[in-house]
Amino acid sequence: MRYSLVWFKRDLRWEDHEPLVQAARLGPVRCIYVIEPELWLQPDAALQHFEFVRESLQDLDDHLRILGGCVEIHTGEVPEVLSKIWHEAPFTGLYAHEETGNAFTYARDLRVAAWCKTHHIPWHEFAQFGVVRGLKNRNVWQAAWEKHMALPVQHLVSLTFWKPPSVAPLAMAAPSHLQHNPRYRQRGGRTLALATLHSFLNARSMGYRGGISSPLSAPDACSRLSAYLAYGCISMREVVQRTRSHLESLPPQASRHRAGLSAFVSRLYWHCHFIQKLESEPAIEWRNMHPGYDGLREQDVDLAYLEALKEARTGWPMVDACVTMLRETGWLNFRMRAMLVSVAAYPLWLHWRPVGEWLATQFLDYEPGIHWSQLQMQSGTTGINTTRVYNPIKQAQDHDPHGVFVRRWLPYMRQVPDTWLFEPWLMPGHELSHAAASADMPQPLLDLATATRTAKQRLHERRQHTDVKAGKQAVVEKHASRKLIRKRPSSAMKQAEATPQLGFDF
Repeated sequence: MRYSLVWFKRDLRWEDHEPLVQAARLGPVRCIYVIEPELWLQPDAALQHFEFVRESLQDLDDHLRILGGCVEIHTGEVPEVLSKIWHEAPFTGLYAHEETGNAFTYARDLRVAAWCKTHHIPWHEFAQFGVVRGLKNRNVWQAAWEKHMALPVQHLVSLTFWKPPSVAPLAMAAPSHLQHNPRYRQRGGRTLALATLHSFLNARSMGYRGGISSPLSAPDACSRLSAYLAYGCISMREVVQRTRSHLESLPPQASRHRAGLSAFVSRLYWHCHFIQKLESEPAIEWRNMHPGYDGLREQDVDLAYLEALKEARTGWPMVDACVTMLRETGWLNFRMRAMLVSVAAYPLWLHWRPVGEWLATQFLDYEPGIHWSQLQMQSGTTGINTTRVYNPIKQAQDHDPHGVFVRRWLPYMRQVPDTWLFEPWLMPGHELSHAAASADMPQPLLDLATATRTAKQRLHERRQHTDVKAGKQAVVEKHASRKLIRKRPSSAMKQAEATPQLGFDF
């Protein structure tokens, strides 16, 4: 019996899965997921990612078994797996979502395309997000995003499987070398993704505006959908449409709720806006977006600083508490992520690539397109955004003024008096000796103010170079957003005009 082969990757769902829907319309389908040994050897892979995938696949497999099928698990490099399947039972076409992943998946997809061409097998790829493959002009991106999100959610009308599944349940053994699986991370699967979306739309989103910056309120105020979007347990289109529908259903007096959901929708644009950068220029995973910043940090990296950051031993409580929370939960809110990268890039003067590799393993919701774009933006190597420096002392004062967060994650801070909460290293000796865990308290790696000032000066000096200024426009044309803003009428202008504003954020 001839059939279509559906290859699941980071799209672990059964609803709004266009490859599955399109293949099912043609007849029998066969669903596969491939455990790629080399993929899990990459420096951005962690055990928590594998386990989240396994949980999501289990949920997917459970649902497909109700429909009479299953997800077959294969191990090996994808072209070799396809060859084996082909020789056992030829298929008429390969169906999958486009993926904007790391350098490995980019090269792997090229090999898969070559395999399909050699075997005269059509490979049907479909957009997963509002990301445009082969985008030539950034000016058309927003319209393309809106068009993708407005398309109807794809439902399975009928589904016939190539053959009944074996009775054996889905089984996946994690590669033995993988490490780091936080105790308190989110669990995978579409069922949990839908429950998370429901709780956000109906209740938690009321705290979104004003609640997403502090690490105390953010775990509830944020949508917490990022990991489910990263692994495709729920589609971006579903989230956009359900959010907009919920907005329309709110009564006029629900101003706080409306403000939260409106702000959330803008962040959904932002999600795809950043992934588009990696899609348009895959090299930003390992190369400065603006080549004028080559050599800025590469020669001066102090790996001891990087290890101290990883071990939550920088001596700055807000930084070390954030690293500890991230290590234990696999998640941290955006403001605190930006602060970690800022501290690494400026006072510690670390290059973004090794910092990014470490953080990729720590973030359960690691999405390469967002991750590497943000690492470069926060490190100042894009050449088109303003310098973003987050002072960890000020961040603690603004977002954890009573020390609840740092005391939760750093036991040695629980005996520190409020007076010295933000700079405990300044405590007089007699007060320090009374802190029960003072021996565990690390001293700051360096003087924060001096190191930050020096780093900013070095960056700004580089920005004044002629070649750096000359290369800025090319980055703007390729990657900057095209927001429309309205100018207020003036005496010389009776009506407002819409003018494009070039910026790095959406």
